[in-house]
Amino acid sequence: MPWNQSGSNDRDPWGQGNGQNGPPDLDEVIRDLQKKFGGLFGGGSGRKGGGKLPSFSSKAMGPIAIILVGLYLASGFYVVEQGQQAVELRFGAYKTIKDAGLRWHMPYPVESVEIVNVQQIRTVEVGYRTNTRSNQVAGVPREALMLTADENIIDIHFAVQYDIKDPRELLFNVAEAQDLVVRGATESAVREIVGRNSMDFAITGGRAEIAQETKTLLQQILDRYDTGFNIKAVEMQNAQPPAEVKAAFDDAVKAREDEERLKNEAQAYQNDIIPRARGAAARLEQEAAAYQATVVAAARGQASRFIQVLDEYSKAPGITRDRLYIDAMEEVYGNSTKLVIDQNSGSNNVMYLPLDQLIRQRSSSAPMTQFDGTSGDTDYSGAFADTNSNTRQERSSRLRSLTQ
Repeated sequence: MPWNQSGSNDRDPWGQGNGQNGPPDLDEVIRDLQKKFGGLFGGGSGRKGGGKLPSFSSKAMGPIAIILVGLYLASGFYVVEQGQQAVELRFGAYKTIKDAGLRWHMPYPVESVEIVNVQQIRTVEVGYRTNTRSNQVAGVPREALMLTADENIIDIHFAVQYDIKDPRELLFNVAEAQDLVVRGATESAVREIVGRNSMDFAITGGRAEIAQETKTLLQQILDRYDTGFNIKAVEMQNAQPPAEVKAAFDDAVKAREDEERLKNEAQAYQNDIIPRARGAAARLEQEAAAYQATVVAAARGQASRFIQVLDEYSKAPGITRDRLYIDAMEEVYGNSTKLVIDQNSGSNNVMYLPLDQLIRQRSSSAPMTQFDGTSGDTDYSGAFADTNSNTRQERSSRLRSLTQ
């Protein structure tokens, strides 16, 4: 049965009477809504069976305009994070720079904001690229191969770290990507620095110096063009000859290392032999000085003794002459193997043959340099014998001079 057709006993399909207690008519509900909106905006109700869009009145335009203006002005609020700076532009021209915090500017199109992270450290690779997925390094020969001062080709890699020191210069003076600008300036600076130095210097001991000079020159280039970049560090990652000549260069490096090793060994030998030679020379000088002092002291002593003897001889010539004669004879007979026996004294002397002394005398006839103390008697070497002989001759000459 249709929904608007009464059923049996004047009841509708919902089991209610076909009276005022039934469900509201859909058209009636729509008309009621139109009336309410029309009263709100000041318009009349639509005609029956149809409707028209409500028209806004002057009273409703004010709140709506205030809401829209508020939303427009609220769109000018923005937040600058820590480590960032905001550059405000008014109609595209520079206005000011704002630091971190909640900020506001005139909404678009009057003003706009460019936020730049000035504390982020960025890294640019020159001469190579690192694959972030596989962590493999691939060379870029167009950037890595450079010519040195001695006309050799070197394969060199650099890593440059930088940040932003002036966001205004960055926005208005740099049109290309930041990494491209820094990479191009770095390549220019490295080629100039490497071109001033030799290949050996760049590969061995000049790595740190070249990196420092490159950093200074790179900063000067970027400041010259007002890019707003600040170079934090320049590190030389690798410096080696090209792969085509690497084997020959390794041989040259090995020969240079052998040369340095031989120089070090020679220097060590020099440091060992020269101090010893100087020590031996100093010892000889000291021995010569000691011998000189000994000889001079002995000569002075003999001269002093002779003067003393001469003084005594002038006082008592006879006694002094006899004393000198007795001393000379005692010395002569003390070194002689001959025996003098007075047989007229009537003494009962026993004669024997001193075989042990004869044997020692025969063995000491050869040149000797040591003192023999095997027996109770004193036996001197040839050096002492020569000294005694000289002493005897001196004493004999003095004795003859005194007796004349």
